Parts: sequence; structure tokens; C-alpha cells
Amino acid sequence: MRYNRLIIIFTFILHVLASAQQNDGYGINLPKFYKSKLHFGFTIAGNRSDFVINPKPNSQFPDTVIKEKGTVTRYQIRSIFSKPAPGFAIGIVSDLRIHEYIRLRFTPSISFGSRTIEYTLANRTNDSSKIFQKRVESAFLFFPIETKIQSKRLGNFSAYIIGGGGYQLDLAARKKAAGVTSGPNQLDDNVKLKRDDFYYSSGAGVDFYLQYFKLGLEAKLQIGTRNLLRPENSIFSNSIDKVRSRMVVFTITFEG
Repeated sequence: MRYNRLIIIFTFILHVLASAQQNDGYGINLPKFYKSKLHFGFTIAGNRSDFVINPKPNSQFPDTVIKEKGTVTRYQIRSIFSKPAPGFAIGIVSDLRIHEYIRLRFTPSISFGSRTIEYTLANRTNDSSKIFQKRVESAFLFFPIETKIQSKRLGNFSAYIIGGGGYQLDLAARKKAAGVTSGPNQLDDNVKLKRDDFYYSSGAGVDFYLQYFKLGLEAKLQIGTRNLLRPENSIFSNSIDKVRSRMVVFTITFEG
């Protein structure tokens, strides 16, 4: 629902900006835009991030003991899944023309977001269950290098596809590594992640040539390649085999 609102806002911004622009007498804005070898700009983005989780087989799930009102019950994890959450990012654009319709782009950015891992625990007879949520907050630095393949310009519009990869650094990883451990029944333990990751990305977008700048709208998927799980002796970490990052990004770019 939040991203439906974002799309509506993006569309409204586009309509207002396009209506406000005046083209030259021939109806073409920025006719020599791609004659320049190098362009710069900035980006604002909304994202939706979660994890790709590979749990261990059920037979390897560890047990934990929970004591409530004097009664001791042994619980085992029954399911694990990731709940996505929204975030935002800002960045800069460096765009290099290497062919008439091919661009090399370096778009470093800082991104803020959070993800939640939800665990369902149940006793051996499945007549008692509990749900625990482990929230993972992150502040990322992204350093992507991507290739943008653009269509032939049609008036003040063109479409493109984009893909590549990059390096990401989680600035909050040190804080997570120093989180709570070995709490009562291990239920207060955090899920700890590694700081560094490499990812690949792919997406598509459209460019609109306005009087003074080029406005771009882009949707992209980023998938991490490393197992980010930092092994810990807790029921929440020991039940997971691999954790990889995943993010859907909606970006507005402004280039002059």
C-alpha cells in the first residue's frame, strides 16, 4: 500500500514538472543532451528490503526451553520467514557515454531501511506456539557500477534497461555485532550479520527530457551474493543456513 502511494506521488511530480516545462519552438527539449561525454546529477529513492533465507532442515532445528508460570516447556522452531519493510536513499549520478545508446553509470548512495525475521516456535505436540520477531536495522553505503542501454529518443521520451553490480557496506553492522547475546532462554539474542556484501542488479526505466534537465524514473532489483549470517550459538542463528539481502528500489534521477 505504501508503494502504491509512492507511485502516485512519482506520477504527480512527473505531471507537474512536465506541465511546467516549455520546449523550444520545435517541440524538442535538450536536443544536444547526449552530445556531452559526461553527465552528473542526483537521485532520491524509496526501497523495500528483506532477506532471502535458507533455513536448516527441520531435523536440525535446535530446541529451547521456556519457563512460564513455573511450567517448563521445550519449543522448536517451525517456520522462518522475512518480512519486508520500506526505506529511502539519496545519491549522486556520474554518467559516461561509451556509445550512442550505451552509458556507464556510477551512482553511489546512502540508504536507510530495516528488515524483520519472524520465527514461529511450537512445542512437540503443536498445541502451544509463540512468535518472535528479530528486527534488523541497516544504514547502507552502495557503490554500484552499471550499464544503461537506452532506446532511441522519441521526442522528449526514451526508455532503457540497466544492469550491473556493486559493493555495499552496512554501517550498522558493528552495532548489531555488539548486540544482546545469551539472554534468558536465548530469546533476547539478536541475529547478527556481516558488514560487507556484493550484489548484482537489474531493472528498467524511462527518461523525460524537460527544458532544463532530464528526469528519470527507474525500478530495480538488487540481490546480494554473500551469506551474511554471522554464526552465533543461539536458537535464532543456529536454525538458519544462509541469509542474503534483497532490495527493490524505485528511483527518481535528475541530470543536467
